[in-house]
Amino acid sequence: MTTASIFLRDDIETPIGRLAIVADGEGRLRAVDWTDCEERLARLLAHHYGARSDDLRPARDPGGFSTALAGYFAGDLGGIEGLPTETNGTPFQKRVWAELRRIPSGTTITYAELARRIGAPSAVRAVGLANGANPIGIVVPCHRVVGTNGTLTGYAGGIPRKQWLLAHEGWRAEADSSYRSNG
Repeated sequence: MTTASIFLRDDIETPIGRLAIVADGEGRLRAVDWTDCEERLARLLAHHYGARSDDLRPARDPGGFSTALAGYFAGDLGGIEGLPTETNGTPFQKRVWAELRRIPSGTTITYAELARRIGAPSAVRAVGLANGANPIGIVVPCHRVVGTNGTLTGYAGGIPRKQWLLAHEGWRAEADSSYRSNG
């Protein structure tokens, strides 16, 4: 396990399903995933932190993350920006995840643009893999990355959820020319 020996979990209801929120004892967000994706969450926890699902202690609103995410779903889109997060990953993955947090709410970029932004324009597939390994979905907004032609692809929680999250943030494909110019 990592230096954070305590992992706390809370689940909240959202308009698109129940969400699991995992924080460490130091008040940093470590994982966010849909409860119908428990196997994925268990794999992410094991891979990134050496933690097992039974290492998680139930907690109400650890670090205020449940409140912040509930606020996001209630319309406070900026309420999740700046939340303290901590992830284990390769330096490349961490660069991808840091860049994801710079994508403004309501906008999208392509995987190719994401690769360009981190200085690795030929690493589009590797960027896609790093995006898929992101343990802190929504807060580290992997849902804001689209295919080269603007298609909604590659969201572990399912394309309908990705579409809902983007619509919730005010994104409209026909109004977003960024994917056409960045792809």
